[in-house]
Amino acid sequence: MMKFRFRRQGADPQREKLKQELFAFNKTVEHGFPNQPSALAFDPELRIMAIGTRSGAVKIYGAPGVEFTGLHRDTATVTQMHFLPGQGRLLTLLDDSSLHLWEVVHRNGCAHLEEALSLQPPSRPGFDGASGPLSLARVTVVLLLAAGDLAALGTEGSSVFFLDVPTLTLLEGQTLAPDDVLRSVPDDYRCGKALGPVESLQGHLRDPTRILIGYSRGLLVIWNRAARCADRVFLGTQQLESLCWERSGNTLVSSHSDGSYAVWSAGAGSSPTTQPTVATTPYGPFPCKAINKILWRNCASGDHFIIFSGGMPRASYGDRHCVSVLRAETLVTLDFTSRIIDFFTVHSTRPEDEFDEPQALAVLLEEELVVLDLQTPGWPAVPAPYLAPLHSSAITCSAHVANVPAKLWARIVSAGEQQSPQPASSASSWPITGGRNLAQEPSQRGLLLTGHEDGTVRFWDASGVALRPLYKLSTAGLFQTDCEHADSLAQAAEDDWPPFRKVGCFDPYSDDPRLGVQKVALCKYTAQMVVAGTAGQVLVLELSDVPSEQAVSVAGVDLLQDREGFTWKGHERLSPRTGPLPWPAGFQPRVLVQCLPPAAVTAVTLHAEWSLVAFGTSHGFGLFDYQRKSPVLARCTLHPSDSLAMEGPLSRVKSLKKSLRQSFRRIRKSRVSGKKRAANANSKLQEANAQLAEQACPHDVEMTPVQRRIEPRSADDSLSGVVRCLYFADTFLRDAAHHGPTMWAGTNSGSVFAYALEVPAAAAGGEKRAERAVEAVLGKEVQLMHRAPVVAIAVLDGRGRPLPEPYEASRDLAQAPDMQGGHAVLIASEEQFKVFTLPKVSAKTKFKLTAHEGCRVRKVALATFASVACEDYAETCLACLTNLGDVHVFSVPGLRPQVHYSCIRKEDISGIASCVFTRHGQGFYLISPSEFERFSLSARNITEPLCSLDISWPRDTTHTSHRLRESPKLSQANGTPGVVLSPGSCDGSPDPVRSKGDDTPEPPEATLSPMSIDSATSADTTLDTTGDVTVEDVKDFLGSSEESEKNLRNLAEEEAQACAVLIK
Repeated sequence: MMKFRFRRQGADPQREKLKQELFAFNKTVEHGFPNQPSALAFDPELRIMAIGTRSGAVKIYGAPGVEFTGLHRDTATVTQMHFLPGQGRLLTLLDDSSLHLWEVVHRNGCAHLEEALSLQPPSRPGFDGASGPLSLARVTVVLLLAAGDLAALGTEGSSVFFLDVPTLTLLEGQTLAPDDVLRSVPDDYRCGKALGPVESLQGHLRDPTRILIGYSRGLLVIWNRAARCADRVFLGTQQLESLCWERSGNTLVSSHSDGSYAVWSAGAGSSPTTQPTVATTPYGPFPCKAINKILWRNCASGDHFIIFSGGMPRASYGDRHCVSVLRAETLVTLDFTSRIIDFFTVHSTRPEDEFDEPQALAVLLEEELVVLDLQTPGWPAVPAPYLAPLHSSAITCSAHVANVPAKLWARIVSAGEQQSPQPASSASSWPITGGRNLAQEPSQRGLLLTGHEDGTVRFWDASGVALRPLYKLSTAGLFQTDCEHADSLAQAAEDDWPPFRKVGCFDPYSDDPRLGVQKVALCKYTAQMVVAGTAGQVLVLELSDVPSEQAVSVAGVDLLQDREGFTWKGHERLSPRTGPLPWPAGFQPRVLVQCLPPAAVTAVTLHAEWSLVAFGTSHGFGLFDYQRKSPVLARCTLHPSDSLAMEGPLSRVKSLKKSLRQSFRRIRKSRVSGKKRAANANSKLQEANAQLAEQACPHDVEMTPVQRRIEPRSADDSLSGVVRCLYFADTFLRDAAHHGPTMWAGTNSGSVFAYALEVPAAAAGGEKRAERAVEAVLGKEVQLMHRAPVVAIAVLDGRGRPLPEPYEASRDLAQAPDMQGGHAVLIASEEQFKVFTLPKVSAKTKFKLTAHEGCRVRKVALATFASVACEDYAETCLACLTNLGDVHVFSVPGLRPQVHYSCIRKEDISGIASCVFTRHGQGFYLISPSEFERFSLSARNITEPLCSLDISWPRDTTHTSHRLRESPKLSQANGTPGVVLSPGSCDGSPDPVRSKGDDTPEPPEATLSPMSIDSATSADTTLDTTGDVTVEDVKDFLGSSEESEKNLRNLAEEEAQACAVLIK
């Protein structure tokens, strides 16, 4: 007889409403440094900066918390960017020669970045000067003129076109062809040679009718647009790279491909100038690389700055990335570790000012942004409040600490300030201060900890939009490495010319890969933390406000327990330094626990109240009492066939033969099991059952989904002994009447070990803690049936809530756990979640995620979701990230599915592996080596940019009547769907009625503030081929001419009204 289980029809409307008040998925902000930057711009009036990337993203930054993000439709490199000063508008040039105009538009009290217009110049049918409609070769340079209303476009074909910026239309009849310029050039200079591409266009600060044109061949021309003639001609002979026009207009400086620069006098005179007043190769006389860009800035003191990039001696330092700063007799060669993209100076741009008086120099590099204070002697670097390179050393792990106490926060900030003391100068402040941050002050402080390949742990302020660096902890000083000798050799070699100065913090090279940090844990109430590394090193550290000099205790824990037949073939352990060592203020190591064999630590947890630290590797797990500095427990988890666990991640002796043998075994097993199933199946019986099911089952009743069959994993799989999670809890393990300290460990083979601990401090008040040893007794051992890896373990109290952190209950910082009702333990494996009662460990509830959804669990966390409708209502739920990049939320302890969202591309393996959840329903994951994407699952707890700009561009509606009006479209930015806002949409607030449980929802984050459009960092971007909507396209789709004119008139009126409402 067949049995059918039917679900209840429909859903509980009250519960659905509550879900909308608790859960909402939003991608809110991107922390860190933009991946693969390609262009830079600065607005001196609004004090905002823009960065463009190779994937077509546009990011605008102002004061901390003021951020805007836009994304071009096509995945094309942004080659140039130019602000229309004071207007909040930005002109971008892509490598396909298309031009795009972006606007900062105020809506609902907040500013948003939107693309207003775009222009794809027609391709060149012949030469630039050919008759017929205007056609451009590739645009090489852009210059804004006349307060941004006009732009000059230099091309590869030596022509200069003029563009009306508010409408992005080419102006006919004003094109400057190369023949027009050659009329002013002597015949002997022409020699039948072409001028080459236009390399540079410069405007006169006080006379907008004059522009300076530089051609690749070396010819420089001051062109008078009003008279349509050349005022001055400079007959350069070296290949031109860059130009700069001094603010008075009397001096030009040009840089060239041979590493030289020349200064030209632009005084009165009509005859062509053949020789510059000054020509020098600063790093000659040997062949040098090209000077790619040069700036001239004068000062009231009478001297001037010359700042240029490149020009290094080709043979000796051709691989260096340098910017040279020259003032009078002082020359500093700024040596960076990544390629220079662009740079600018922050100086006076008002025409009435006589001098530039540069205040700061900002250099955009491929991996970081460096700002130097030019008004302080020594030109020190200014610490950046955001845009810090997260990947200064590759990120290897991350953790989030919520609700950091104010005292600990102040101590960490103080330790960070002592690491990099700044001169007491008002000029050393951050120069990019535009806009206003409208977001409220965060109610709680959040720390993001990142572990790095070089053995450092960096502390970041993750409370708001700007991810601010607070403090850096280095563990390399505890170990003996070869880096000191290399540093001394490097310093000895660089005392000569040129005068190099190392600038920036991006350093991707690690002295020893064994230093890499694998796991981090921090107790926010005792300021103690644990840092575990690649070579089995486990450091227990404590925060100190003053420097000290002390020795570090070293203890070893053998996890193999003298098991025979295993020989470690991986890397050696790190050798610790002996004797007292100097430690700066901050986290200072107290104990070093060395796991043997020295394999990478895979799990770690800290219980400061019991002074215990637990750690696990691929061989087993250990428990250490760091107050008595003695090991408590060591347990080997290796299976007899786990030979791969003995080879280590840095070993090159992994057996290819064994891996192939295991693959063939799996294939053979699957074929055999498939044949058995096919042989036992009766096709006629199946057909009859299917027909019966169709007749008996009403179509409007939802059946439970068919569960996938999950094959149990083999016990002899490689690396089955890897310890995946460790957990401390005060709960019932021995019997239902007595609770006490316990430790839980989960492995890769689905084994769970529970130990009952005897901690003297828990019973004796702490006086006899150092006299008595902690004891551990195995209380329970659970083997999951399918042997799926155990991802997380958590104990729930009698109310079904997770237990508080150490010291939270004893210091009245959290509600005390319910010790009257029965406790339960939640075990999350890669395939299912299961709740067991304690102390009997009998199954209570489970949810088979792999069987229902066909995915595997990668990350799990318990989070508190507060309601947006009721201040006091909150639920604790289980948040889960799968290998498909989906985020699921389940109720606890019932394990009922609540919502699920598509968060990360399933192909983005590193992004999924790097994800970390917070306690309040947010999360972070890496979208590139240098950027964290922040997302929120909570409808109430959202961290997003809320900011405004004081813009002053004309309110004439004719400027905005040409704005694109199109429906929102999905763009695969970072491979994650996001809605690009249409400029015509009038409401940017999220729709609270939007269904959250739909399989393919339109992400609501796109209708939120400026960061709703993700920056594309992947080539897997869906291209929109619809092109731009023009007036001609609209006419084609309309009927009669009268109807078309009427519709166009109505359209213009609607847009004029919308602009009047939107623009303040």
